[in-house]
Amino acid sequence: MNVLLIEDEELAVRKLTKLLQDVDPTVQIVGTEASVRGSVAWLTANGPGKPLAPDLILMDIELADGQSFEIFEQTTVGAPVIFTTSYDEYALKAFKVNSIDYLLKPIKRHELEASLAKYKRTKGGSNGDSVETRSNDVGPVDIDALVQQLRQQIQPADYRRRFLVKHLQQWVPVEVSDIAFFYSEEGVSLFRTTTNQKFSLDYPLDELENMLDPSQFFRANRQFIVHINSVQQIHPYFNNKLKLTLKPAADDEVLVSRERATEFKKWMGK
Repeated sequence: MNVLLIEDEELAVRKLTKLLQDVDPTVQIVGTEASVRGSVAWLTANGPGKPLAPDLILMDIELADGQSFEIFEQTTVGAPVIFTTSYDEYALKAFKVNSIDYLLKPIKRHELEASLAKYKRTKGGSNGDSVETRSNDVGPVDIDALVQQLRQQIQPADYRRRFLVKHLQQWVPVEVSDIAFFYSEEGVSLFRTTTNQKFSLDYPLDELENMLDPSQFFRANRQFIVHINSVQQIHPYFNNKLKLTLKPAADDEVLVSRERATEFKKWMGK
């Protein structure tokens, strides 16, 4: 069985590849893509009838350059799709209702086995059937309608994109993507940019935490909120805590408590 993986996390690709081949030794990974653009190009070049045409696609929803739903708008997806996602089950009930399957991360072996079994039960017809016309337990799937429905259901929360901060005698906008970490110092909230500039904010860290995308920022402790790209090293520390090395370097030690250590490692992709 030819399988295409569309996933932008290298570690997730490695884990999913191993899990697929453990569950079904006949699986051949014919391609891996990390972006909407790359996936469109790959699928356009490897459509039905081509040697690498996939029998099944495992597709993450959030990719390096956008949501994978955009792929369906730019090319023909000629194979069934199992979505992989970190979104909660309630938001994605439509997948089950419409018999397009999905797997919640971290992906568990028994859930992947169930999804592959479902694919084998429902593929039916000839090998050239497309995902739009392939029948299943409850009838044909209208993938375009499903994509639109899901896109509406899981619109990302309205997180802050930038902050307006005072610098010298003027106000300047700073993109959130350019912020390495937020921290508190003597009751004042500040942040450090990736270029090591320092600015103050009027918001306490408790409020800032709710303004920031939790996939990008983590509340390490009462003093620090760190961006995922600023974490350079993670060291074991006394009493099962973790000590972080950030870039740019913080003036104080950045520790993750024992209670939050497991959650932090999961957030980092372990």
